[in-house]
Amino acid sequence: MNVEDIPVVIFCGGEGTRMRGGTLTKKELVEIGGRPIIWHVMRIYSAFGFRKFVLPLGYEAGQLRRYFLDYEAMTRDFTVRLGDRAGRLDFRGPQAHPEWEVSLVDTGLRTDKASRIARVAGYLTADRFCVTYGDGVGDVDLAALLAFHAAHGKTATITAVQPRHYQYGTMVADEAGLVSEYVQYPELPYWINAGFMVFERSALDWMAGGDDLALETGVLQEMIAAGEVAMYRHGGFWQSMDTLKDANDLERLWANGAPWKNWE
Repeated sequence: MNVEDIPVVIFCGGEGTRMRGGTLTKKELVEIGGRPIIWHVMRIYSAFGFRKFVLPLGYEAGQLRRYFLDYEAMTRDFTVRLGDRAGRLDFRGPQAHPEWEVSLVDTGLRTDKASRIARVAGYLTADRFCVTYGDGVGDVDLAALLAFHAAHGKTATITAVQPRHYQYGTMVADEAGLVSEYVQYPELPYWINAGFMVFERSALDWMAGGDDLALETGVLQEMIAAGEVAMYRHGGFWQSMDTLKDANDLERLWANGAPWKNWE
């Protein structure tokens, strides 16, 4: 299957409540290195040859629509014709950007994630599609992920990462409160969902019906029970952006080389 034909669904319809207290900008449009975080996600995929992106819109859909409608004008030099020839734009110079097809689809304000995927089914024209979050970046080898998915033959693959450290110190104590062990920032044994998921088109059958079908706590649980989900372990860099602190951390990383940047 040609990678260029595989659509990438990027979740961007949520309210981003943990980010909203510090900015009016929709979370996926908060900039890292002068570009929205969702742009970074798209560049990661684009570096591996993906070209088709589907954005299921919800909360503050207008912000995303305006960003992509104005994208060329805001990133390139151009000459605008006014007066009798009003409305014509002549862009100047080559566009140093891969060719993308971006579909922005209204999927409802309160629609849950699996139902959002179902609502964009008409745009998922290949036998396979990818799904990820619009606020998480990493140096995931997407070619290896696709190869892993094709090899195991299951309906879905979830990329997982192992958090390096818990953010607090942990203690072990007896009934009297006497501490026998204290570990600051302990390593965790768990693997967590990092997005960068791959689905066969048949997964859409699991997502049909209603607007309240959850992905992580609903459809994926059913697919796991049916033995149709595999985990791809990613041992490299990954970071989500849930808060302004996360955004500041990513900004600092960008200034020092950006471990997720796999494009020129």
